[in-house]
Amino acid sequence: MSTEKVWLKSYPKDVPSEVNVNNYSSIVDLFEDSFKQFADRFAVESFGKILTYAQLDQASKNFAGFLQFQGVKKGDRVAIMMPNVMQYPIALAGILRCGAIVVNVNPLYTPRELEHQLKDSGACAIIILENFAHVLEQVMNKVNIEHVVVTSLGALLGSKGKLLDFAVKHVKKMIPAWQLPHYTTFQVAISIGQKMGYLKPTIEPHDIAFLQYTGGTTGVSKGAILEHRNVIANVLQIEAWLIPALKKHPIDQLTFVCALPLYHIFALTACGLFSIRAGGQLILIANPKDIPGLIKTLINLKSFHIFPAVNTLYNALMNDPDFTKIDFSHLVISNGGGMAVQKAVAQRWHELTGCPIAEGYGLSETSPVACCNPVLLSEFNGTVGLPLPSTEISIRDDDGHKLPINALGEICIKGPQVMRGYWNRDDETQQVMTPDGFFKSGDIGLMNDAGYVKIVDRKKDMILISGFNVYPNEIEEVLSQMPKVLECAVIGVLDSYSGEEVKAFIVKKDASLTESEVSEHCVKNLTNYKRPKYIQFVESLPKSNVGKILRKELRTN
Repeated sequence: MSTEKVWLKSYPKDVPSEVNVNNYSSIVDLFEDSFKQFADRFAVESFGKILTYAQLDQASKNFAGFLQFQGVKKGDRVAIMMPNVMQYPIALAGILRCGAIVVNVNPLYTPRELEHQLKDSGACAIIILENFAHVLEQVMNKVNIEHVVVTSLGALLGSKGKLLDFAVKHVKKMIPAWQLPHYTTFQVAISIGQKMGYLKPTIEPHDIAFLQYTGGTTGVSKGAILEHRNVIANVLQIEAWLIPALKKHPIDQLTFVCALPLYHIFALTACGLFSIRAGGQLILIANPKDIPGLIKTLINLKSFHIFPAVNTLYNALMNDPDFTKIDFSHLVISNGGGMAVQKAVAQRWHELTGCPIAEGYGLSETSPVACCNPVLLSEFNGTVGLPLPSTEISIRDDDGHKLPINALGEICIKGPQVMRGYWNRDDETQQVMTPDGFFKSGDIGLMNDAGYVKIVDRKKDMILISGFNVYPNEIEEVLSQMPKVLECAVIGVLDSYSGEEVKAFIVKKDASLTESEVSEHCVKNLTNYKRPKYIQFVESLPKSNVGKILRKELRTN
């Protein structure tokens, strides 16, 4: 054991310092192991409809067969643009089973954002919920998508699903009109795959499983290349980390509440994939913004054991009057990630539920979890915890030199969960990887004497809104497309609900420019959470000697 690994002395009992990441050659092997071992167990629940592991096995195999029949082969990229519905885990497992690469797409993306991701990844197929098909329609002639599978919220829910689809379409008017030149429905795809059969390809640990898109200092969304071994490693690291809680509270089958979207890496690994590995039951929440609906679901659950969430969701739940009706007596683990957990929220959650929030830390580039607090921690400590098994954290200065304990520097991460690099961006990969194999996170922090990591600030100008990365350059680029805008700069400002919000400073080129015009332009070009909440018109922007806009001055003033 290296004397540098001070965190190991703080490791909880029963947690190993290393995990064996060679148990499986691919995520598909991990899936198939669980499908066989837990065949009769409930695997996924959505809108009250349940799939067993055997049914998930068969449905995903059929979907893989459909993709193969369409000519999708090993290494091809296939996009998923859906919220948390039953079709998501089926499509996800199906894509991976035919050796293709999953490209997760935020369903709320604008046409501009969707076009970039489909072009950059080179996706040849997409599975999309009909609520968002109008967005795809607008970019179809600009991208190389050959196969489209369209589905609805109620597609797999039987007679109840027909009622749900009718309400969504005709009562709530949630589906804008759309037309696509050619598409297959999800049910037809499954039946085609069943007829055509499925041939399992050879998948190796270093084959790519996901292109997980994340922003960058340039503001251009980049695909983090996550190999099968990266994601398997993180699932096994999470499993090892939870041993103390699961030993203290032995449970026959774990129930996971998945309120975070599966297209987000935190939910994908820590909830979706880990649930399958553990033989758990995954409760899918399609719309976590519907707090009364989520609370109603939680009230109706006999018991649930694992609840990962971001600070804003914990806070919103506790501020609902019906929160006290939920039975938390079986809750074993509350994971906090995606953004900083606020002390007041953590303390209140612990008081009301009896279960502390174990805050962790990670990035898309680290599959995602790099650090986590011990799950049986008795009180909030303001850190993001200890490095996971087989993970090293090194705090470094701008020249890449290792810094001593309690010194502030950039948090650098090494471990089997760290990405291969960025898709088709070797230059960007070189910028974030050190010669000795550490990933430079762009976050500024320290490690204390006990090995706990504390994040102090961000090196990048990134804005963190409810767990989502927002990059000022991207918003500035969108604003600067307006003919009436001369110059602009974007910063994050503190917000009690979402952690931060976007504030835009604009110098007018045309005096007639109004706030509502800016807002309308942003609605067309930016996902909801990226749109400036505050718009301030100014005479000029602070700049350096070389003309670079100084966002730091805007923040301090």
